[in-house]
Amino acid sequence: MGAQLTKNDKRTCYVAELSAKDVGKHVCLMGWVQRQRDLGGLIFVDLRDRSGIIQLAFDDNTDRGIFDTAFTLRSEYSICAKGIVRHRGEGAVNKNIPTGEIEIAVDELKVFSTAQTPPFEIVENSDVKPELRLKHRYLDLRRPDLTRNIIARSQIVKIARDYYAENNFIDIETPCLIKPTPEGARDYLVPSRVHQGKFYALPQSPQLYKQLLMLSGFDRYFQIARCFRDEDLRADRQPEFTQIDLEMSYVTEDDVMELNEKFLVRLFKEFKGIELPTPFTRMTWHEAMNRFGSDKPDLRFGFELQDISDVLKDCGFKVFAGAIENGGSVRAINIKGAADKFSRKDIDALTNFVKSYKAKGLAWYKNVNGEVSSSYAKFLTDDENAAVVAKLCIEAGDIVFIVADKNKVVFDSLGALRCEIAKRLGLINPNEYKMLWVTEFPLLEYDEEDGRFYAMHHPFTMPMEEDLQYIESDPGKIRAKAYDIVINGTEAGGGSVRIHDAEIQSKMFDLLGMTHEEANEKFGFLLEAFQYGVPPHAGMAYGLDRLVMLILGLDDIRDVIAFPKVQNASELMSRCPSIPDEKALAELGIAVVSEEESDAE
Repeated sequence: MGAQLTKNDKRTCYVAELSAKDVGKHVCLMGWVQRQRDLGGLIFVDLRDRSGIIQLAFDDNTDRGIFDTAFTLRSEYSICAKGIVRHRGEGAVNKNIPTGEIEIAVDELKVFSTAQTPPFEIVENSDVKPELRLKHRYLDLRRPDLTRNIIARSQIVKIARDYYAENNFIDIETPCLIKPTPEGARDYLVPSRVHQGKFYALPQSPQLYKQLLMLSGFDRYFQIARCFRDEDLRADRQPEFTQIDLEMSYVTEDDVMELNEKFLVRLFKEFKGIELPTPFTRMTWHEAMNRFGSDKPDLRFGFELQDISDVLKDCGFKVFAGAIENGGSVRAINIKGAADKFSRKDIDALTNFVKSYKAKGLAWYKNVNGEVSSSYAKFLTDDENAAVVAKLCIEAGDIVFIVADKNKVVFDSLGALRCEIAKRLGLINPNEYKMLWVTEFPLLEYDEEDGRFYAMHHPFTMPMEEDLQYIESDPGKIRAKAYDIVINGTEAGGGSVRIHDAEIQSKMFDLLGMTHEEANEKFGFLLEAFQYGVPPHAGMAYGLDRLVMLILGLDDIRDVIAFPKVQNASELMSRCPSIPDEKALAELGIAVVSEEESDAE
């Protein structure tokens, strides 16, 4: 049976708070055994808590009972150790840890609980399979690197709370059981026991509630908001996630962007000691797509896209000319001075890479010390080849990659390819941060399969005033008063000016194919509220998990979330989701039908 904590067992500090200046102090420390080393008449124990590791020493001067207890200690035992801080012996200093100059001469030791041998060693940067780590996440979280990530997340949240509070934002919670929404990702639905046959949804964002708070007169709203989306997962997505969410009344898009630039400047200064230059670069969506093939371009390297459709539109090579005839384009990136770094095997690998973005292939041109090789040159005339060389400024040592297809495919494939090549060439500096506002997104995007428009952001985004003329004639031409903040090629947050005019909001619903009856059924409460004096308002939200991941330079969002889900939206540790018992289902008026039963019916 383990020892009990008493009123005399008061932790004096965390281990990493101790240093050589504390020599001679009597301290009480608590944590887990990292490892025990028995040297016969001398035992050393590494004690770990959330702050770090310190060495406990047991020797000839230690009480025999305490020494014997120390002998029994094993990894992950939970203990309390009291003793005197002292210098380590000569030649015994460990320069690899902050507490390496000192140790604790233990005079009292308690074992609160023992531990089985853990399924993996609790060490930094473990190479254990993620599935095993996530199954035992409570142990995984003891690892120093993961512990630091979770603490960093908490510190970033505090900086955000402090900044927005100082700028007159009011922290307001919005509901987690809401009306299902028809746009965007799929909702997680929650059945109602009281209203059988009816369902709540978990919020994809607090969007409508924060707009209503502006109508309610709170002017500036802020929330660390939990959100839920039933969508396929990626390395930077989770089904449940957290937003730094805000909304402001009587502001323009410039006001929102300027205030949030100052937040990011403060965040990077306080947390990383980095001075971000301001103002941040701004770029329209159209410019970003044409230059970088992406609405979230990484500006830490070049390789900009170049449109060569004009010099190839009349060529005899069907791959190029056909793409242009079908309304697409032919675009290229020139990797200056890197021709000798790409073998034919490398080019084949990059061809397969762009095919994953639906490109049919990858044309290339290579000039190594004046010796030219190409996959397409033989299909063009000398004049056409010369025109391509001139347009792309191709010189000795350059290699060029070309994609011809529909614009979306060209942008997606070349946009991804420039990033892949930069990684392969080692051109991405992980300690450099390039901030970018992308503005003037299209208001709508057309889905050819469904034959209708969808809102690119959400149905409450205000169109550019000068584009309202296209509502009836050319909706696809309308730009939105929307803006995303992009950090090193990743969208960290985004927002927009909201519609505050009931007539424009109704027209927006019309564009999205909603009848007046549907709009009233789904958003009647909002349209009714719009009859009572709506202030102009705008806002944005950061993906907190993604922002922390970017600041810490991590590749997997799960490393900044205490208990994340895996690819199929399940949690390995608690084994959820699971099947509820029949009584709970009966109370909800729900029956779970197997596929076989469903097929039979």
